[in-house]
Amino acid sequence: MIRGVLSVLLLLGAVWSTFATPKQYIPKDGKRVPETLSRGWGDQLKWAQTYEEALYWSRSSNKPLMVLFHLEKCKHSQALKKKFANTYDIQKTLDEDFIVLNLMYETTDKHLTPDGSYVPRIIFVDPSMTVRADIVGRYSNRMYAYEEQDMQLLKANMEKAKKLLKQEL
Repeated sequence: MIRGVLSVLLLLGAVWSTFATPKQYIPKDGKRVPETLSRGWGDQLKWAQTYEEALYWSRSSNKPLMVLFHLEKCKHSQALKKKFANTYDIQKTLDEDFIVLNLMYETTDKHLTPDGSYVPRIIFVDPSMTVRADIVGRYSNRMYAYEEQDMQLLKANMEKAKKLLKQEL
């Protein structure tokens, strides 16, 4: 009797945990150990530590670079991070086709602040080290800003960065 009850409870727990957790992207080589460099934006992704390192990886792998500027205490950054980290398509595309860097400080490279130094903002850089001014968000006054409801636009811009890379190189 007790075994039967425990079996049913175990089965219900397994079914509940399967449906309760959102689908997360797991890389082909298995789940990676979380890196502190992710800062919660995607623990399974391999993050560059510096802008210079990211540029080197981008050039050597011939992949576009996505630079994410954010602040820990910014409510807009936190909302974007939550949605970004839990969006399967974005995490998968980043893992397979991009070099990623997230920065909580401003860089001295003025190319990364073409219209100001606000957060959150996402800028794409191609392997030739050209900042893609033609890949922007939906705001005219903050061209590289994205919000949590902009995941479809961000995904489309990621696809655009990949397509432009193939056309131009």
